[in-house]
Amino acid sequence: MEPTFEIYLYGMIVRTTAHLLKDRYPDVDGYGEIVETHRFAGGETGAAAVLLASWGNRIVVGGPFLGNETREPILGLLGERGIDCSKLEFDPEFDGVEDLVLVAGTTRTVFGSFGGYFSAAKKRWSRPDEESIMHASVVGVDPFFGAESEEVADMCRAHGRPWVTIDCPPESPLHTGSAVTVVSAEYLRDHNRNDDPRELLRAYADMGAGLTIFTFGAKEILFARRKEPIRSTPAYVVPVKSTLGAGDSFKAAVIHAVACGQTDQELVGFAAATAACVCTRFPMASDPPGLAEIHALCRGSHY
Repeated sequence: MEPTFEIYLYGMIVRTTAHLLKDRYPDVDGYGEIVETHRFAGGETGAAAVLLASWGNRIVVGGPFLGNETREPILGLLGERGIDCSKLEFDPEFDGVEDLVLVAGTTRTVFGSFGGYFSAAKKRWSRPDEESIMHASVVGVDPFFGAESEEVADMCRAHGRPWVTIDCPPESPLHTGSAVTVVSAEYLRDHNRNDDPRELLRAYADMGAGLTIFTFGAKEILFARRKEPIRSTPAYVVPVKSTLGAGDSFKAAVIHAVACGQTDQELVGFAAATAACVCTRFPMASDPPGLAEIHALCRGSHY
């Protein structure tokens, strides 16, 4: 039995409704048959919290305010898994943020109301909880809440706690001091259209104190540290039911691997295997892959 860890996660949590389509995503004015529908706590931090808690870790979450329509569902969905939601605040002036996801094989299309966090005159997220950071083995932080996200990094530095982050520019203080930064193909596509991935990874690695990982879905994963050569590993090939939550689960696995003290190669392999296992089910929140299943895939054996 692997040890469990105290983990603080600061970032996006929403209520997700996900529909699994029978066939491919329809063309404009077309029709898609829904075969499964599920509602669960999503967002980068919500999904990561569910997976990490399923492995026996003690999870504290913070960040977004909950609203009238999301407070009870999210507290219930996370609370039933033993996740500490006491740092999440309630804002009665808005309904909260939800998203709708249409899943069709290897594609997923997201419709959301994330502007609800950012359109108001006031911020609809809380400051990070310093006490939780002090007691954490490792911290996970999403970059979406501006100065408050960067404050997580400041608190981690002050208390000597490693942190993992995602999808931020190389000069961001979230990246420059992180234990691991995971950058997705989606982020690279939207922010660095004309850059060679290896050259860009070199820039990230040389500006960071820790490990930088570039993910490309089912394609080769690249990773590097400052003044070290770029390495790569193939993604695992599995029968895909849904890619929803694969990236969030990759991040969660990295957080767990940092807490376990894995080497870079072990960490990337474990995270890749976790994401692959997540792709074989729908939704991950209802059936998180266990550590035995993930380790079996890493070894190339059957679970």
